[in-house]
This record gives sequence, structure tokens and C-alpha cells, in this order.
Amino acid sequence: MQVWVRRVLVLCTIWPLTACAGRQSALDPQGLQSGQILHTLFIFLAVSAVVWTAVVIALCIGMMRRKRSADRPLDLHQAFEERSGRVILALGIATTAVVLGLSFVSYAGQRTVFAKDEKAHILKIIGHQWWWEVRYEADSPHQSFVTANEIRIPTGEPVRLELESADVIHSFWVPSLTGKMDLIPGQKNELQFTAKNAGIYRGQCAEFCGIQHAHMAFAVIAMSPDEFGRWRDHENQSANSPADPLGKQGEALFRARGCALCHNISGTLAGGQLGPDLTHIGSRTTIAAGTLPNNSATLGAWIADPQHIKPGNLMPRMPLQSDEMIAIIHYLEQLK
Repeated sequence: MQVWVRRVLVLCTIWPLTACAGRQSALDPQGLQSGQILHTLFIFLAVSAVVWTAVVIALCIGMMRRKRSADRPLDLHQAFEERSGRVILALGIATTAVVLGLSFVSYAGQRTVFAKDEKAHILKIIGHQWWWEVRYEADSPHQSFVTANEIRIPTGEPVRLELESADVIHSFWVPSLTGKMDLIPGQKNELQFTAKNAGIYRGQCAEFCGIQHAHMAFAVIAMSPDEFGRWRDHENQSANSPADPLGKQGEALFRARGCALCHNISGTLAGGQLGPDLTHIGSRTTIAAGTLPNNSATLGAWIADPQHIKPGNLMPRMPLQSDEMIAIIHYLEQLK
């Protein structure tokens, strides 16, 4: 067998398996809702496979079976007509039963997927071109805070998301935890899910929303309730003021170069609302909505020329000297 033929066969065999596992897979459920969705899917697949197999077998039997030519083909054969009528009636009843059965399975699954719990943690998610604003709501205003592109949640406890859009239609999807839900301008949709296991699960905008739609990702980090409580208490705190000269220089340059016009850093004079909140950016795993890992090199590259990395985004290129860039990066990395 030629090499290219073997390669094609191997590729055709393994490509369906590429989405069967990992931190962004609907076939690797880690939440109550995603588990129910997968269970419903398997039931539909099993019933469809049985029906498809039965139809194929019936077609094969019909094609292989020979029928003798009748001397008078237009004559009515009473026995054949009665037998055909019984078969059609039975198949009609079976079809109705299958459709009603699948409808019941779908309805039962939706009761879990769309269930509402009054004790759920409430988060407001606002979709932007092309990043995610995450607001943790609380009864007391001083316990509410804002972050971006990362959603931290406790395991075993329901989380309710209030989904809104600031510009165009987006779609929130974390395959390992729950199904999709659109974010529509002027409309508030809700989505609730519960993570069963701790871990980092990748989410993605699932509705084309512009040229950087593919780079509009986010991470859902599930942690134990105690760890989540400690993280939430820390996030409620304002940013620490830098104590070293380089950090102080970076803070001053952050305001002087216009960064504070678009970004907010709680506890400082930076109060911009156009871009992501940077109060604790140093503790995030990625920048630019999952486009780059969060480290000194990528942070510097993003600040220097964001249009090269993510064309079309609203952040302009920053004309900074090398010493100014180093100071701002040092300051931002301290915001943890």
C-alpha cells in the first residue's frame, strides 16, 4: 500500500477522536448539566442507530428478494393488502412511540439543564468585542468586584450566570460544564451550572462576532468552596500600592500614558471602563481573552503592539520607550 494511502486512512480513522477529551470537550463532562446533556445525546444516538440499522436491513431484504411477475399485475390481492396495512400501522405506532419517548427524554433532561436554584452564586457576564467582563454580584456593594476573562467558581455549588452583550451577539459555551447560551444586545439571558470536580475548563464564544471571534476565549477555574472563599475575599481588596521604585514608576507611567483612561485598577486613580479591569491582572493565567499566556514577554508584546497580535481590537499601539515598558510590566505583574 502506498504511503499516502496509509496516511489518508490513518487520518480518517483518528480525526473524530480529536474532540473526545480535554478541557474543552462536550464528551468529557465535569458538571451536572454537561453530564445530563451527554446522557441525553447517547440515548438519542442509540435510538437513531437502532432505527437506521432496521431501515438498512429492510432495504437490503427488499433489494435481494425476488418477486415473481404476476399474470395480472393490476388485480387486487386482498391478503397482501391486509398484510401491508398491518405493517404500515405497526410502523406508524412505533414511530409515534419513538418520537414521544425521545421527547420525554429531552424534556426530562431540560429540567436538569435549565433548573434554577435560589441559593446559586450570581455572576454577570458581559460580552465585548472581543473579551469577557465578569462581575461577581453580592448583596453588599463592597463585596462585589469585577474581573475579566476568568471565571472562578466553587465545586459542588450552583452558579447562575446573567448573560448580556455590550455590542453584538455572542454565545457563552463551556463544553465540559454546560451547554450554550447566547448573549443578545438589550436582552438578559440566564444559565446555571454546577461543577463537580476541581480543574480548569476552557470556554469559547460560540457565535461569530467579528474578525477576532476565534480569539474570544475564557477559563473557568473550579476550586473547593474554602479555596474559592479565600480567593473571593482577596479579590474584594483593592490593588496593593507598589513599594519599590520601579513599581512606583510603572504606576505613574500607567496613568501618564493614558492606560488609566480605558482600564480600572481599584484603589488607584485609574478608573477607565472601556477595557478589562486590571486590579488583579498579575494572578490571571492568560491575557487578551485567552490569546496569550500571562508572563512578562507576552504582556510586553501585547502592550507594544496589540493590533499585531489581535487585529481589530480596541486597544491602540502604545509608543513606549524600553525603560517605560519595563516599568509598566513590572507594575502590572505586582497586581495579584
